[in-house]
Amino acid sequence: MDTLMSLRLFCTVSELKSFTAAADRLGISPAMASKHVMQLENRLGTRLLNRTSRHVSLTETGRLYFNQAKQMLEGLDEVEAAIGNVTVAPRGILKLSAPVWAASICFVVRLAEYNRRYPDVCLDVDLSGRIVNLVDEGFDLALRATSPDRLDPGLVARPLADIEFHLMASPEYLERAGRPKGLADLNGHALLRFSGVNLSDSMALEGPDGRHKVTFRTVMLSENETILQLAALRGMGLVFLPKWMAEQDIEAGRLETVLPDAIGFANTLYAVYPSRKYLSAKVRTFIDFMTTSLQGLR
Repeated sequence: MDTLMSLRLFCTVSELKSFTAAADRLGISPAMASKHVMQLENRLGTRLLNRTSRHVSLTETGRLYFNQAKQMLEGLDEVEAAIGNVTVAPRGILKLSAPVWAASICFVVRLAEYNRRYPDVCLDVDLSGRIVNLVDEGFDLALRATSPDRLDPGLVARPLADIEFHLMASPEYLERAGRPKGLADLNGHALLRFSGVNLSDSMALEGPDGRHKVTFRTVMLSENETILQLAALRGMGLVFLPKWMAEQDIEAGRLETVLPDAIGFANTLYAVYPSRKYLSAKVRTFIDFMTTSLQGLR
């Protein structure tokens, strides 16, 4: 049997979760579709799909094989199109991992614009906040705000924008605890602290008159920036947030930027993806679009 056809059939069955639907899409009979998958399984010596009369699902081995085969087929399609001097239109599911704080109007506006330009791409966005395994879990790429030394050397990382995390609080909290006029006034203030980075109660902050060590009083820890933002809105304390996450609350007066010249830290937002020579059209266009769209963002 044609191994390439078997790979395409296997990937189509995996995506549609149906031998009949996959066979219809590729113009063959369901019996022939089953033979193609059986040929792959016999060749590999392992079961790739669990089959019942009503359900088809990937085995653990099948999931790993599907992720690799899908990337290979996408790359092959692009190479063939380039050789034939044909422009490949981005299409299919773009599986993307992003920080929790990307759940903001600023980010969604950009996703909507990308969708208008490339309507055949379905965005599957994971905002769990965890560091996903791109290859094993079948992600096309991830957006990660970090420093260069914390990037995985086995992945390609393309910088998109520098993201500054500003210190913010609700007017209610500042009226109750006092509005700091300088870095020294921050000592003892309640802090809603993100636990996913190496920050502690004591940290060095840069102000107009130099660098100062400030000691906060942590009242809440979380790896989810959204709950920290909500806690700040309820007056629980100060919080470091990306400006684009809180811009609506700032405009509405629900949050204030505290000592805007005292930026606590800044990270670069990277598009991270597995190293391979040929990127699919959906990944390439998304990275290019975000690079342009996020220019000048802070």
